[in-house]
Amino acid sequence: MEQPKALPDVSGDAARKALVLQYVTIGYNLVEGVIAIAAGLAAASVALVGFGVDSGIELIAAVLIAVRLRAAIRTGAVDERKEYRALRFVALTFFALGAFILFESVREIVVQAKPEKSLLGIFLTGISIVTMSFLAAAKRRNGRAMNSRLIVADAAETRLCVWLSVTTFVGLVAYAVFGWTWLDAVAGLFIALFAINEGRRAWGGELTCDV
Repeated sequence: MEQPKALPDVSGDAARKALVLQYVTIGYNLVEGVIAIAAGLAAASVALVGFGVDSGIELIAAVLIAVRLRAAIRTGAVDERKEYRALRFVALTFFALGAFILFESVREIVVQAKPEKSLLGIFLTGISIVTMSFLAAAKRRNGRAMNSRLIVADAAETRLCVWLSVTTFVGLVAYAVFGWTWLDAVAGLFIALFAINEGRRAWGGELTCDV
């Protein structure tokens, strides 16, 4: 007989730290998204604009998770049904990210656009690699401590944004130094497939707290 899954523990320090991390994610993605879109429009860079849109998608997910987590901490109990719906929403943001990155990657390959060089974009994505790596690791650590599939799924999404930051950074540098326009688009295709697979796992509840 299958054992019922234990509910997340929202009474300890891990839950409070997880909430703080959501606030940091919200603030950082808001600033990052505005700068990335502005820099992308100025440089006519599809990659940078897409990077900014990604920040907006993660911002929406972070707000929802923060609301759910704050309510659970305040009441001292987890509403399983709302937790499940929130996890499904996070899965949908994975699908949205994957579809958007896939579309923009194919578009870059077909159009072969030649944007302006963007030192601001290179600096921003470099900072994002470090920041998002820290957030992804911290979220996963606290999600596992809480036994929360929702927080673990959010950590996986943040990890996806690390890879998107890396590919955007490498693509911008490769274009600035070598004039290559294809590298970012090709890498984006692989990231899109990864995002869709992670969304499928989150939707099916396959993102666990065990590993």
